[in-house]
Amino acid sequence: MRARQIMTRQVITVAPETSILEAADTMLQHHISGLPVVNTAGKLTGIISEGDFIRRAEIGTQRKRGRWLQLLVAKGRSASEYVRERGRKVNEIMTPNPVTVVEDTPLEDIVRILEQHNVKRLPVVRGDQLVGIVTRSDLLQAVATLARDIPDPTADDDDVRSAITAAICGADWSPSRFNVIVCNGIVHLSGIITDERCRQAAIVAAENVPGVVQVHDELCSFPPPEEEFGGGDFVSLQLEPPTMDDAPL
Repeated sequence: MRARQIMTRQVITVAPETSILEAADTMLQHHISGLPVVNTAGKLTGIISEGDFIRRAEIGTQRKRGRWLQLLVAKGRSASEYVRERGRKVNEIMTPNPVTVVEDTPLEDIVRILEQHNVKRLPVVRGDQLVGIVTRSDLLQAVATLARDIPDPTADDDDVRSAITAAICGADWSPSRFNVIVCNGIVHLSGIITDERCRQAAIVAAENVPGVVQVHDELCSFPPPEEEFGGGDFVSLQLEPPTMDDAPL
């Protein structure tokens, strides 16, 4: 299997100029732990994740060094840390030039890259344009769905998957983090819903796509899986105007 067969195509993104408060609220609202950063031309410029919110002045978790240790730290590094701890825009705290994969990247390579770089998600690009994202939960879903003696998806399955994705992702009731896997016309729907009526709508939309043999409902009701909440690691940041205490000496 390849990235295009399991990736999430309906990717929630933020712009480089987005405030970090808005980015944090977006992650909380959609129950995700990271966001690709895309400019107005659709080019992927970075990625922001829950790890970028760990060292923040607002919650008192910025790095604190003694006077002597501070003298040993290079000024450039100290300046970079200051920006990451007090920056107000996404492009000031994001990870630039993130590791990416293409649509035809095999899953075994994706797993190797995830482990090698110790990341939870990989943007999928076509040239420099973002077309999807593969997360650890997508791999988990693929294992749960396909870890039996089922052949790889065919070209027809890819067409069915594209049609289902277009039908459901374009609806205002579309599940959060929606994904679909198709093998031999058998459809597996996954994602997060906040209303049970959305579940039935998604099933009906899939059933109406030509080539669908059967639909397996694997949609989860709110609240989402514990992994995405990170055990309550996320807090909404209340940004206050800088004070004299924030000013460099």
